[in-house]
Amino acid sequence: MPIAHIPLGRRIPDSLHGVSVSLPTMRDVIGYEERDPAIVRHITSGYPRFVQHPLLRQAAEHMARALKLDGWQIWTTSSIRAAEELRRWLAPATAKVVAHERLTGVAFPAGDEIFFRAKTFLQHTGGQLSSREAEDYLVRNGALASAEPEPAFDGYAPGRVKGAVARAFGHEWSDDVFLANSGMNAVYAAFRAADAAQQARGRTRWVQLGWLYLDTIAILRKFTARPERDHHFVAEPASDAGLASLRAYFEKHGGEIAGVITEAPTNPLIETPDMAAVAALCRAHGAIFIADPTVASPLNIDIFPHADVAVNSLTKYAASCGDVIAGAVVVNPHSEWAGMFRASLPGHLEPLYSRDLTRLASQIGDYSAVMGQINRNTLAVVEFLQTHPAVDRIFWSMQPGRSRDNYLALARHPNAVGSMLSFTLKDKPLAWFYDRARLAKGPSFGMKTSLLSPFLYMSHFDMVMTCAGREKLNAIGVPPDVLRLSVGCEPAAEIIDALAEALR
Repeated sequence: MPIAHIPLGRRIPDSLHGVSVSLPTMRDVIGYEERDPAIVRHITSGYPRFVQHPLLRQAAEHMARALKLDGWQIWTTSSIRAAEELRRWLAPATAKVVAHERLTGVAFPAGDEIFFRAKTFLQHTGGQLSSREAEDYLVRNGALASAEPEPAFDGYAPGRVKGAVARAFGHEWSDDVFLANSGMNAVYAAFRAADAAQQARGRTRWVQLGWLYLDTIAILRKFTARPERDHHFVAEPASDAGLASLRAYFEKHGGEIAGVITEAPTNPLIETPDMAAVAALCRAHGAIFIADPTVASPLNIDIFPHADVAVNSLTKYAASCGDVIAGAVVVNPHSEWAGMFRASLPGHLEPLYSRDLTRLASQIGDYSAVMGQINRNTLAVVEFLQTHPAVDRIFWSMQPGRSRDNYLALARHPNAVGSMLSFTLKDKPLAWFYDRARLAKGPSFGMKTSLLSPFLYMSHFDMVMTCAGREKLNAIGVPPDVLRLSVGCEPAAEIIDALAEALR
């Protein structure tokens, strides 16, 4: 696919199950976030946990008619367990678990307030129905003539996927790979398993190490025992000050800390903590260490000398075509918590739908080759940006300083840099560059297609649009107008040409 502007609202890739959506100008981004009808009418789908796929809407409407639920709405779910959990979350609002033709969901009287509460819960926990499962339901019930044809793996898909993930992590046993219907559900399930084990020991405090993905932050803010007390944020995870702050918190509350969650590196500033030091603190105080290597990919970094368990979005890099939502939890067999996770995770994970699994299996054979091409391209793009007079700061896995040293301690080879880099401009507003850039623009990363994003406008819109929010972001070292680029597999010269054109 040549590098070119993509019209507003078109899926990326341009297929029924594409996980990204084109937002080609800052007006489009802001209109999308503010629900401007002039913008939203062009957007029929988006990143599936944030925008309800049209097939999910159609399946919910068909289900409501079949169950004669006039005046009710339904959020379809990935399992009966997810439906029960959603119903409990919505209480005391009127809601009930419903099922029809192997599909499950939660029904409630029509209304925006409860609809968006349910949407937000499913977004955080990854409990939404797969678009492919909705498609199959509609075909079974005569609402669609057939499913959209697509390549799929003709063989034992679970073994192929789990084996590839295990190898990516350098793991000896694919049985320690637990598949999930999304990377977010992998995070939620690992957190729930660890939190339950630690609450039994009287430990409820959780540490967020670094500025993490918004739904990971939301899990800690909403699902810890007493969020106002039990969620603790440590900024600047790669700095001496950040590590000193973490040590001070352990010295004060070590016997109450359930665990630490971090990304290695973080998103979008690509900061890598001192994983060995964090692991030593956790082990000395009986805390569980959960780490997410998705930004760089487990093919590029080895976190298992340190983390007790890894969470990973397979939507990134493993499903490099960009049309599968999937995740995994991988247990460190040498962790003292390995037995607990093996026993507990199946009770928290949402299943990966069979057609998503076979579609993932058809792509995962390209995992290593895609990662190698992306690594080479990223090095070339960074070299270009570092010398461009319009570029101010660049954040990437090998940025000079302590973070680089921490990253190299994990890197499997010197060129294992990953797709993600972020940068700010010197004298021009973000929109000047973003609107002109002849690149695909939308959420997600780790695709064969390069993707540009004004990341904080899409993940923390409420903060970047207020003076107080921008001050808070700047105070913790997160530039509000940072641009995030996920480098893809196009020829590096073409990516650089598109960037140079927009920076003129």
